[in-house]
Amino acid sequence: TRYKLSNGGGAYLSHASTLGNEPYLVATELDGNRREARIFSAVALDAADITRFLSAQCSTTDNIFWDDAAGAVTAESRQQLGAIVLSRKPLSDPDPEQVQSALLQGIRQRGLACLPWTDACRELQARCIFLRKIEGNELPEFSDEALLQTLAQWLSPWLNGLSRLTHLARLDLQHILLARLSWAQQQRLNEQVPTHFPVPSGSRIRLKYLDQATPVLAVRVQEVFSMTQHPSILNGQQPLQVHLLSPAQRPIQITTDLPGFWQGSYAEVKKDLKGRYPKHHWPDDPANTAPHRGYTRRRLQNL
Repeated sequence: TRYKLSNGGGAYLSHASTLGNEPYLVATELDGNRREARIFSAVALDAADITRFLSAQCSTTDNIFWDDAAGAVTAESRQQLGAIVLSRKPLSDPDPEQVQSALLQGIRQRGLACLPWTDACRELQARCIFLRKIEGNELPEFSDEALLQTLAQWLSPWLNGLSRLTHLARLDLQHILLARLSWAQQQRLNEQVPTHFPVPSGSRIRLKYLDQATPVLAVRVQEVFSMTQHPSILNGQQPLQVHLLSPAQRPIQITTDLPGFWQGSYAEVKKDLKGRYPKHHWPDDPANTAPHRGYTRRRLQNL
């Protein structure tokens, strides 16, 4: 039977001992091993004996800590004899700052994946990282590593009243991340690294910044007919990687030179598209043909 000593060490009784079922012992003779001492002689105690004879050595402390098994902050009052916990009961009104600190510890332990990330959150993160690469240190760092290192700085103001991992689902993480930027920085982000890009058909196409070194514009090919300049952001400094899609939204070409595509390989691509989508208009001169959305018959005329 194993026991915990008041100094924090461990001790054990041999299997032959008759004291193995006693909740508390006063060990009168040990072998001196600091980690796992063998008890040669002991006297049994119960809780009442400890209160009667050892109350002067007991203490009551409030403990607020992260319980990873429960996925929550535990707040309790403990009565202890040294390192031995005699009793514990929940704290009815724990210190909010200590609860917050313990929750942050749990988030660090679990990693940023325990926060309520959405695709929009990850896209915002990618846009901020992209702009920071271009403009340097004017924007805060948004990598997972940087966010984890500065967790208390940017997340603490939003954790009031939360104490469990399940509570984190209440957070509007996109709003919280955006709040790291000043109003001027938010405006610059939207201007220079926009979420959407307007195309000749009138559509505003969502750009993709994740998993690509170059931002991606995935758009149906008919919607960019008449576009004679390759699309770009950052005041023309950053060309977009254009993923041209068929009417069925399947990729048919990836290019960073749309005018060159019209003048070059479009002719071969058109042959295949006319066979697969005969009801759609496939002009010989797409650079001078009106763009359109969705299904449109061949009656469209060149500009």
